[in-house]
Amino acid sequence: MRSATALVFVVVLAAGCLGTAPAPDSTATDAGASSVSGDAVHVTVVEVVDGDTVDVAYPNGTRDTVRLLGVDTPETHGENTPGEFEGVPETADGRECLARAGERASAYARDRLAGETVALRFDERADRRGYYGRLLAYVVVDGESFNHALLREGHARVYDSTFTERERYEATEADARAAHRGLWACADPDALATTTAPATATATPLADGGSGPLEVVEVHADAAGNDHENLDDEYVTFRNAGEAALDLSGWTVADAAGHTYTVPDGTVLDPGAELTLRTGSGTDTETTLYWGADGAVWNNGGDEVVVRDDDGSVVLRYAY
Repeated sequence: MRSATALVFVVVLAAGCLGTAPAPDSTATDAGASSVSGDAVHVTVVEVVDGDTVDVAYPNGTRDTVRLLGVDTPETHGENTPGEFEGVPETADGRECLARAGERASAYARDRLAGETVALRFDERADRRGYYGRLLAYVVVDGESFNHALLREGHARVYDSTFTERERYEATEADARAAHRGLWACADPDALATTTAPATATATPLADGGSGPLEVVEVHADAAGNDHENLDDEYVTFRNAGEAALDLSGWTVADAAGHTYTVPDGTVLDPGAELTLRTGSGTDTETTLYWGADGAVWNNGGDEVVVRDDDGSVVLRYAY
């Protein structure tokens, strides 16, 4: 039996399948991908390469690279081609906007997948491996197809290939594109101008009149050491550059991935005053608020700060 086992192992290596998968598990769910093969393989995501590519480890310790089937996020390690993303202009602003969108997609993938045990599902209409030898699969996390989530949140386009979920994926992309969600803001001339404009917007003042812009003074995304272990050194500083105090009660601050912080009631920013929002936990003061997040929020490679007032209207959008 030992010789037979050795022979099988050699054949597997010769085929390039270094990640020897455990027995498929049909219990893993995949929301919205019921037409895909029911067998699933469970792996741990050990590295998020970018928004649509991850490195995984099997229970036996071997590793493999997975390219998410059917979706394509903007490049972060090379130049983007706007023509691949419907409606995005073939301009420097278009390429710059897509680069930022790619960073946001990567941040979203790291937040959802890094260190998680996920299920891989394969599609009988698609090849098992792509041109570069990477596995082509649907990645299921917390019972949801992450491939589909990328499209829903506007972090990806449908990749021009053959796979079972193509029709549903195209409908999801169309919805995100119509709403100018995520990367599709790059196809909206008004939004594109906003993302490249200075980080100042007119904010709603106190009832006693006057008006004043809210500004982002600094985004300190790269905390000293490990970002996740030094959350208080990750922060955004705002300033009231107007002549009237701003009542920020109930306002929200969010990143491009949708992580949202709500400003406590009674928070007022006086004219010329600055307010720092730190990602970690602590006691709020007049000049410092604490998000209380359990992990880093702001992406070191680029992100977007979105501030909404208590009615949900966007009063400040700042991309870095």
